[in-house]
Amino acid sequence: MIDCHYWPTPNGWKVTIMLEECGLDYNLVPVDIGGGDQFKPDFLRISPNNRMPAIVDHAPTGGGEAIGLFESGAILEYLADKTGKFLPTLTSEQGPERYKVLQWVHWQMANLGPMMGNANHFKNYARNITDDASQLEYGVKRFMGEVDRLSGVMDAQLSANTYLAGEEYSIADMATWPWAFLLGRMIDENVWQTFPHLKRWVDLVASRPAVQTGRKAGEDLGKKELTDEETKARQNMLFNQSNDKVRAAREEAARSA
Repeated sequence: MIDCHYWPTPNGWKVTIMLEECGLDYNLVPVDIGGGDQFKPDFLRISPNNRMPAIVDHAPTGGGEAIGLFESGAILEYLADKTGKFLPTLTSEQGPERYKVLQWVHWQMANLGPMMGNANHFKNYARNITDDASQLEYGVKRFMGEVDRLSGVMDAQLSANTYLAGEEYSIADMATWPWAFLLGRMIDENVWQTFPHLKRWVDLVASRPAVQTGRKAGEDLGKKELTDEETKARQNMLFNQSNDKVRAAREEAARSA
């Protein structure tokens, strides 16, 4: 059994989609990131970066003690190696194909996810934190510009390939789709006219039953109705973190280890 420490966000969906695609038994362990669960000692022992998702595999390949992992890209690679699915093995024949997949996984982790996350922050949340219009304008322009550029990178790649890393569905697609399918919501539905190859791929991946199930995992967790004060408190928890604020949680986790 695999414990999946999770909240229904694009990064969380990556892992639940992979677990569903691989047919692995898993248990959802909610991590309410607006409520501060990511700073609890038990979670910090698994994910010292105080970010979800994370997993604990209680039956790792080869036996032995349970393995805990954080970072969605590392989790996807681990599960692919555990099951032998969605990532070519490291052999003389398949090695190059493996790295074609991994380069797109790393591309997503370093580019699409952070840029879309920052764009979403400046478009939808930052106005509740600052009244500086110039900051907001620059933040939106900077990160929405990157989202547009990265969409073009994907569209060009997908104009010549069925999937991001070639002709086979892989963890590169699972890493990227949970963010990419939100482009219409983040920009507007006309974005798909600019990036038709990207739209074709988004729909293709969305048609997979495991993607649909993984995307809906724990979908009710984030639907609690909140007061204005509760909303502000959750936003403060998410967006105003610093070393000083999380130091005490780290120290408590170390003492109770």
